[in-house]
Amino acid sequence: MGSWNWIPLFWKGDKVSSSGFHSSSTAEEITEGIDASQLTTIVTGATSGIGKETARVLALRGATVVIACRSLEKAESFLEQNADAKIHVMEMDLSSLDSVESFARSFNSSYEQLHILINNAGIMACPFQLSKDGIEMQFATNHLGHFLLTNLLMNKIVTAEETGIQGRIVSVSSLGHSSKFDESWFNLEKINDQSNYGPFAAYSHSKLANIWHANELSRRLQEKGCNITANSLHPGAIHTNLCRYLNISSFILDAIAVATKPFLKSIPQGASTTCYLALHPDMKDVTGKYFGDCNETLPSAVARDKELSIKCWEFSQQLLNNLRGPIDVH
Repeated sequence: MGSWNWIPLFWKGDKVSSSGFHSSSTAEEITEGIDASQLTTIVTGATSGIGKETARVLALRGATVVIACRSLEKAESFLEQNADAKIHVMEMDLSSLDSVESFARSFNSSYEQLHILINNAGIMACPFQLSKDGIEMQFATNHLGHFLLTNLLMNKIVTAEETGIQGRIVSVSSLGHSSKFDESWFNLEKINDQSNYGPFAAYSHSKLANIWHANELSRRLQEKGCNITANSLHPGAIHTNLCRYLNISSFILDAIAVATKPFLKSIPQGASTTCYLALHPDMKDVTGKYFGDCNETLPSAVARDKELSIKCWEFSQQLLNNLRGPIDVH
């Protein structure tokens, strides 16, 4: 997920850092020589943008890839383009908790194990609207749906981990998480207050929640001694359809895209960090970290705040309990 992800834009430099990769590295380059044929993976939002490229490269390396998506029609065209790959499509709308639960039931009954979960799907700066469950749409889609999905699939990841293969959970966040944060956000009435709604602020908070989720999940898994990692990332500045809700004419949008092209990543470059966290052997045992350009980097101070990570976790769990009844969140 990316767009011009987001302001400010960055120069797409090629400086090689500790991993040996840089901002111009592509997902195929990152995963060259890696055999993923024993792995089962899920990628949310994989019918366009970097999610689609992530799924394609995982399948290219031999993985069984389950695409969880809203549009089966878009997914079918993707399947036709990758007819020889082990790609399967299952319907899921992350903004609907019913849909997330339905997907998890279908996956859990069809697959014995899950090795890699990539929480990629997202929307950005959409007009105010509530989900089917009465939650502000960006928070519902970008965070709460993934929070529930991860929990419902955890037993399958644990089962895979027990075979000796380390499980990996990857959350696609954004540099946009670093805008101003207000703790009153941990209040559903505030989140759902249309009069105070700011599309970019809501996006920022949902991306901040992605990092908190990965960090707190990592801490809990380590406490339980599970051989499962959880990390988050910023994919870079990428022009994709994530910016479809921006109130800018298509002509101006195209002109901006042309003018900023030297500063932006391509979609194959934008998918590289996700694929690095998902498949690269250097990521073994690395958990609770935040990455950009295939290298560990520091998110904002508020994203690193352990107490806020716990508070976000508890807030999310309470929301699910209120909406769905008691849920055993791992």
